[in-house]
Amino acid sequence: MKEVEGIGKNIEQAIENALFELKAPREDVDIKIISEGGLFKKAKVIVSISEDVKEKYEKKEEKRKSFIEDEDGICIKKSKEEEDKELKKVEKEKEKEEKKAEKQQEKEEKKKEKEEKDIKHINPKDFLQGLFNSYQKEITIEEIEDEKTITYLVKGENIGEMIGYRGETLFAISYLTSILAKKSEKKVLVDIEGYREKRIASLTALANKMASKVAKTGRYVKLEPMDAGERRIIHLALQDNPKVTTLSKGTEPHRFLMIFPREYKDN
Repeated sequence: MKEVEGIGKNIEQAIENALFELKAPREDVDIKIISEGGLFKKAKVIVSISEDVKEKYEKKEEKRKSFIEDEDGICIKKSKEEEDKELKKVEKEKEKEEKKAEKQQEKEEKKKEKEEKDIKHINPKDFLQGLFNSYQKEITIEEIEDEKTITYLVKGENIGEMIGYRGETLFAISYLTSILAKKSEKKVLVDIEGYREKRIASLTALANKMASKVAKTGRYVKLEPMDAGERRIIHLALQDNPKVTTLSKGTEPHRFLMIFPREYKDN
């Protein structure tokens, strides 16, 4: 057995299941992620014995197939009937484990669905008004709707602190508002004093400035960590630039964006 498919509720469990079936430690294998999984989808990986240790495992597999231990622990030759019987046993245990994993995932999905149903949906304006009142902020809220989004624009005096460093507090308020709002096909956003448009303009200017630097020097630049929304703004700002290309690297919440000369990345 040189490779197996591992399935689990997340990547780590899928890898562990595959390693168990291969009977190999992690340092002896190569791992290919097929699916990271999700609410209604299992994680799936292909785990294979690395080329540099394949010979060792092939010999071990041949030996394992040919011999079994008797009651005294002495290795004796297997019969074809015994081999078939053992194979069926292994397959049965594998099927049992898969069914167990499926039931566990279904249980977790049902629990999550119930939790979402139990959330009491409220009017976004009422929530925002109450939130800002608790901080003794006098505000007005304008509802702006287009084809894809519903934006609640909050205006008032001395409410800049509700935006937070690079919009962190604003994005948290926006996320919570979208959770509490009644579900709709349109995305629910919150903006404070037009911060989102100003941030888009700022990031676009940064993207163009860094792109010019990269094109001039022929060397890549690495930007500081940003959330997915801000990285997307820079990706979009430079997607048609013939001289540079962009790439996101790292893991959340420290994922960052790099800008390369287009020839550099293509090579």
